[in-house]
Amino acid sequence: MAETLKKGSRVTGAAREKLAADLKKKYDSGASIRALAEETGRSYGFVHRMLSESGVTLRGRGGATRGKSKASA
Repeated sequence: MAETLKKGSRVTGAAREKLAADLKKKYDSGASIRALAEETGRSYGFVHRMLSESGVTLRGRGGATRGKSKASA
């Protein structure tokens, strides 16, 4: 994915839709916005905007949660 995009180039049309779909799939499978930004050579803000436009429910700060764990006392 990153090879086809020049850094700082404008992404429009079908290429933008494909990039948004790829980012959404990777984010939903646990990748962080920062990791996706580095992978694509884009800024954090760009990736965040693309995910928001794709209708992704963004995770809270602190990364993916692993569910509730009871502290053993």
